[in-house]
Amino acid sequence: MAGVIYLALLVASCVARRVHPPSAPVLEPEDGIVRVGAIDGDRVLDRTVRLVYRRAGRWNDPDAPVVVLLHGSPGGKRDFARVVPPLAGRFRVLVPDLPGFGASERDVPDYSFRAHGRYVLELLDALGIDSAHLVGFSMGGGVALSAADLAPRRVRSITLLSAIGVQEMELLGDYTLNHAIHGIQLGLLWGLRELTPHFGWLDDVMLDVPYARNFFDSDQRPLRGILPRWSGPMLILHGERDPLVPVQAAREHARLVPQSELVVTTESHFMVFQEGERIAGIIAPFILRAERGEATVRATASRRRIAAAARPFDPRSLPRLAGVPWLIALLLLTVSTFASEDLACVGGGLMVAAGRLAFVPATAACLLGIFAGDLGLFVAGRMLGRAALARRPLRWVVHPAQVERSSEWFRRRGAAVIVASRFLPGTRLPTYLAAGILQTSFWRFALWFGVAAILWTPVLVGIAALVGAPILGTIHRYSLWALPVVAIAAVVALVVARIVPRLFSWRGRRLLAGSWRRVVRWEYWPPYVFYPPVVAYALWLGIRKRSVTLFTAANPGIEAGGFVNESKAAILRGLAGAGDAVARWSLAPASAAPEERRAIARAFALPVVLKPDTGQRGSGVVVARSWETVDDYLERARYDVIVQEHVPGVEHGIFYYRFPSEPRGRIFAITRKEMPVVTGDGRSTLEELILADPRTVPMARAYLTAQEARRSDVVPEAARVELVELGTHARGAYFYDGADLATPELEEAVDRISRSFDGFYFGRYDVRSASTEAFRRGAFKVIELNGVTSEATS
Repeated sequence: MAGVIYLALLVASCVARRVHPPSAPVLEPEDGIVRVGAIDGDRVLDRTVRLVYRRAGRWNDPDAPVVVLLHGSPGGKRDFARVVPPLAGRFRVLVPDLPGFGASERDVPDYSFRAHGRYVLELLDALGIDSAHLVGFSMGGGVALSAADLAPRRVRSITLLSAIGVQEMELLGDYTLNHAIHGIQLGLLWGLRELTPHFGWLDDVMLDVPYARNFFDSDQRPLRGILPRWSGPMLILHGERDPLVPVQAAREHARLVPQSELVVTTESHFMVFQEGERIAGIIAPFILRAERGEATVRATASRRRIAAAARPFDPRSLPRLAGVPWLIALLLLTVSTFASEDLACVGGGLMVAAGRLAFVPATAACLLGIFAGDLGLFVAGRMLGRAALARRPLRWVVHPAQVERSSEWFRRRGAAVIVASRFLPGTRLPTYLAAGILQTSFWRFALWFGVAAILWTPVLVGIAALVGAPILGTIHRYSLWALPVVAIAAVVALVVARIVPRLFSWRGRRLLAGSWRRVVRWEYWPPYVFYPPVVAYALWLGIRKRSVTLFTAANPGIEAGGFVNESKAAILRGLAGAGDAVARWSLAPASAAPEERRAIARAFALPVVLKPDTGQRGSGVVVARSWETVDDYLERARYDVIVQEHVPGVEHGIFYYRFPSEPRGRIFAITRKEMPVVTGDGRSTLEELILADPRTVPMARAYLTAQEARRSDVVPEAARVELVELGTHARGAYFYDGADLATPELEEAVDRISRSFDGFYFGRYDVRSASTEAFRRGAFKVIELNGVTSEATS
């Protein structure tokens, strides 16, 4: 109902704005109007735009110098109300409303200060003015510099008044970050104007869409190059307490322009509104000196300043963020914690290392975001409950079993769990949800969570600052490598922050040991380490044979030879001639009704195997031991599902091939698969046994996930627990060479089954037998057959 009311109000607002569009700005008697060509980038379009300006001063004296005052954003010619009168007695003063602002046309194709620089030159053309002195306030500084870069002979001098310039001093100092901020600002203001029912009240406000477009369309990066190219007189007038453009920017501009005059006052960015007469008293003498040829130009600048201008920019001169940029940086750190708490803290630490932020506010911003975000998880757990875990988006990021385990942990340990979870990556989300689901006292949770966050956040920010400081300190020497170095610093800081806390617990140390063994033992290396040479060789053969897919012809009876995403059901149908040698199966298609899919599954006895028809590497395979598990699987599976009888016993992989011209095939390799087992001692939990065993600890995460429901149970002495039921290496099974198991009876059985499949010549069977001895006799059941991308998994 609320949505319908909102849409109705929005439609009514749009109709009202169309019927009564915003009235055109009221022109004052002294305002002038010219039509100039619309600018889009570096092109002058066929259409024109209205440009409103105001003149003051000695326009009856053709010899009086022309001074053009260029406002900032948001702004207009009224910005200079207190500056114009003192200047009017000596000069011809021209104050335009730049297109997009004031009384000038608001809808223009390009709002950038470079486009505004072209508009200024068009205005001078329209008024028959050959050259002028430009005074740029704030964003207007970019306009003045752009106009001077486009037509240097038409600019007699430049005055930068609280003006922008080099990109490094603006907001966060990086174009991409700044552009993103300006884009967010533009999106919010556009949404406020177009997606809220305001009936025209927001069509003419100061912080409007043209203002945001001005920042979004502009690119400050070229200004660093324009500044040293300017060879004429320049005055730089800046306030020491400027909260928007730091005074260090003015000093950098003065360094880049060796002939410039730098005047630093005690005022702020907005001194143009408050100290107009004083400002005019500084600008006027400079312009008169420039007119008389007495102002310094680049040709007459001192050698010392010219040498200083030639030196590369030193990032260590960047000022500590203050004012609005400081607030934006802290806000971004706070918001970033909602995406990744650790990365946000690392980012804050690197900003501390770079000298842009102090340690305390950076830490406080991260702490605020962490506290707010994780309290939100607690509230979500309390309000939504366990039912929410089965729905998107929570089911994408947390498994209900994780919350069950955290709930049990929370019941036993209470507040200590909250503190501990802060230092154990991967436990925070389920722990906070569990705390909410268990109806823990909000104030009790907030207290202990606050303690944990206060302990954790300064440590992580501090580590990032300490690691980043020496690395960032060398960037100014090797500017070409700046981005990689920053990335490396962030990665190192994050790795250190994740590893160090784990060293303080036995569980953490064992998980680290497991991770290390996965690195140094090649049997755990991921496929992408091994496949590239194979893929390259296959492509080379394909090029030689003039067909990169020629290899798929090895199995003409299987779709694409069994390359990828082949239907397992279609392959099992091809083995129909093998009779009882293939485990009984049925297909529950996604198109079938839920009742029909459940009926197909119930034709089997429990336990039953469920797997996707086009799955890979054991993904999505479940051994269901209850009908509730079966029903839940089928309900969530939006794809065709194979339902297959569960064959107990030992599992092997048989790699087989047969040349079409030969009557018999051969077994190329046999894989002996063992399921990992731990033995209880009557004292240790299943999790402790997994972590303590040197053979199981490398795959501990996979085993603990598979054993979520019982990982906290103490295993009785001498009791053996099989950790996984599926013979896939990715799920934790052990693979060994089983060439010694080959017998004539086994080869005969495999060859008989293979020849029953018309069009199959190359692939690997996954089979199960009652025992190894039965397997050697050729007594087994096929549970799966893979085609041309099969591996000799031994």
